[in-house]
Amino acid sequence: MDRFFAPNTSEAMAHSHLTENWFTWDQDHPSFNETLVAGCASYQAFTRYLSGSDLFIVPRSRSELEGVLRRYAYDSIHNAIAVSRQTLQRGGYSRICSLAEKSIRDVLNTNDNAAVLLALHAPQAKSFSGPDVSLPNSNTRIRT
Repeated sequence: MDRFFAPNTSEAMAHSHLTENWFTWDQDHPSFNETLVAGCASYQAFTRYLSGSDLFIVPRSRSELEGVLRRYAYDSIHNAIAVSRQTLQRGGYSRICSLAEKSIRDVLNTNDNAAVLLALHAPQAKSFSGPDVSLPNSNTRIRT
């Protein structure tokens, strides 16, 4: 994870703060801390993607990868809003999403991060060498 977010980045620190103080993080500030939630959401999106535990459709392009990461970040944002006892300011949800999206784009635009992430879960080409298969009711043979 350090490749994408060094421990001293705002995203890593936000994630650390929220996970260590999950039940009281919203009481530390007089209003909903949008920056904290956005940073944590971005960090959690990459963590979730790296684990691959619920990745059913593997992204094949950078835009698909960004879409997956954004959806993961939105899930994290929704979870944080659901447990918070603070009122979300008008336009706050859009600002949080924008901050998380910017963080995701920044990571993907750094070095070869997008290519590394795409290759991580890319399906491996399988070679199959077996006998020819004939279709039922057909004289056509398919070489497999």
